[in-house]
Amino acid sequence: MLQVLVIGAGTMGRAHASAYASMPGVELIGIADIRMEKAQQLAEKCGTRAYSSFEDAVSDLGTERINVIDVCLPTPLHKNYVVKAADIGKHVICEKPLARSEEDARFMIDYCQGKGVRLFVGHVLRFFPEYVKAKSILDQGGIGKPAVIRAGRGGGYPIGWNHWYSDFGASGGITLDAMIHDFDYLRWCFGEVERVYAKGLHGRHQAQLDYALVTLRFRSGVIAHVEGTWAHEGFSMNLEMAGTKGIIDYDSAKDSPLLFKTRSNAATIPGVAVPESPLARSPYYRELEHFISCIRDGSEPIVSAEDAYEALRISLAALASMDSGEPVLIDNTTPVITST
Repeated sequence: MLQVLVIGAGTMGRAHASAYASMPGVELIGIADIRMEKAQQLAEKCGTRAYSSFEDAVSDLGTERINVIDVCLPTPLHKNYVVKAADIGKHVICEKPLARSEEDARFMIDYCQGKGVRLFVGHVLRFFPEYVKAKSILDQGGIGKPAVIRAGRGGGYPIGWNHWYSDFGASGGITLDAMIHDFDYLRWCFGEVERVYAKGLHGRHQAQLDYALVTLRFRSGVIAHVEGTWAHEGFSMNLEMAGTKGIIDYDSAKDSPLLFKTRSNAATIPGVAVPESPLARSPYYRELEHFISCIRDGSEPIVSAEDAYEALRISLAALASMDSGEPVLIDNTTPVITST
């Protein structure tokens, strides 16, 4: 039985805690949040204890009872709590983005390695069945050689603790907080990104509107256009992969969201829906179950902390491109602004 302490009772804390509460072989032993009423409400729902701080939880439970600490806090707090968890020798699951800066992310990865604990980062898009299916079709050569990709996500502006999303220095806006999902997924599919060019609304309109359009050029030659919005109503996400032999088209807003068309039949049929049975478990459950399994047997995760680091670098390169108005090349060290 692995015993998990969740830090944070916000949206992601609720998703994670609910998953652990119903997961075989896992005991959710506590939820900590400075908003004690939020922690108590979630703890009551999940059948566990509430604490007003990390320190109170560790003091009451004892370090020997805790196996895993799951950090579901605003991005600027990730580093501090990952370090706290590592300092008491506990494996860490941390929500994305790993950090607000490349330097902090590198420090967190190296620190956990130095303490002999494992660090997992919640890039959950790799666990959505439609995205898993799209990658399977891609890997099997279903669309031939991939060429042009379009991806997007968005909806209304998120309202978090103390409106922290509106603090660009803390959240990085939609590009860092939300589009990083797509950056990670596309890198999983197509390999390393070499060039980023981006435009966005940040700083041009009122605080609670955000939009970005990012073009990625991969070393493989694939071009991807990634769009993110926090200026519309109703959350949705989409993906289109076009290759020499076919097209994969996904739109969460449609009744039959995942379609696959080959070039030979595209002119005669509107698309073949790829069947997906209703999920018994959410993608968050599947993600956390996978991380727990990796902790138990020592196996490597589908998404590593290094993958999270690279997704962060792409996001930061996009922000740098918005600031400079120029493309940014991603090398093996830090993003370099270039006019080519």
